Parts: sequence; structure tokens; C-alpha cells
Amino acid sequence: MARFWIFAAGLNAFVAVGMGAFAAHGLEGRVSPDALDWVQTGSRYGLVHAVALLAVSLFDISRQEGAGSGLRYLPLIQSALLFGCVVFSGTLYIMALTDLRFLGAVVPLGGVAFLLAWLALMLAGLRQGR
Repeated sequence: MARFWIFAAGLNAFVAVGMGAFAAHGLEGRVSPDALDWVQTGSRYGLVHAVALLAVSLFDISRQEGAGSGLRYLPLIQSALLFGCVVFSGTLYIMALTDLRFLGAVVPLGGVAFLLAWLALMLAGLRQGR
């Protein structure tokens, strides 16, 4: 299962970098300044959380190899990070490239997923070694 999460982290990072470059070189002058900001925000958050997904997925590999007790909350952390990347960043990308502004109401769901992932990581850290 760790292979899936590492792949998902790489895919999210790839999309984040690609969208950031596309915004910088292909969208300027074609979309509103707000739309450019949405892509840049989605790209920044997507990349940071893709790296976080990769990092926690490496814990999964060490757990499978018997190195340490692993993280009880790992599946929740991974799922919340992936959901957040898809919903938060993905919705911002769609909004920037279309006229579907009503999707702005969906973006906070991704943000809540990011917060849930970080909260679960904090709890995992407190419980580690107990």
C-alpha cells in the first residue's frame, strides 16, 4: 500500500509544479489576476502537502519493515492529505480555468482535510512510544 501513497505524492507534486509553471508561462494575460492567484495558491499548497504525504508514507515503509511501531493514525493522515490535495488544489485549478466560481464553496473542504491530517500527525506524535 505504501507504493500507492508514494505514487500519489509524486503525482500531486507533478501536477502542482506543472500547474504552477502553466500559470506563470501560459495563463498570464489569459485569465484574471484572481485566477492566477488561485492556481499559485493551489500549486503551493499541493506541493507542500505532496511532500508531507511522501514523508508520512516513508513511515509506512519503515513500519512494514519492522523499524519502529509505526503510526496508528497513518491511514487517516495519508487519506486526508490526498483528499486535501485533490479537493483544495484541484478545485482552485478548475475555478481558474473555467467560469465555475460556485466551486469556491468546495475549497474549504480540502483545507479542513489538510487541518485534519496535521492534527492526526500531532496526535500520532504524542502517542508515539506509548
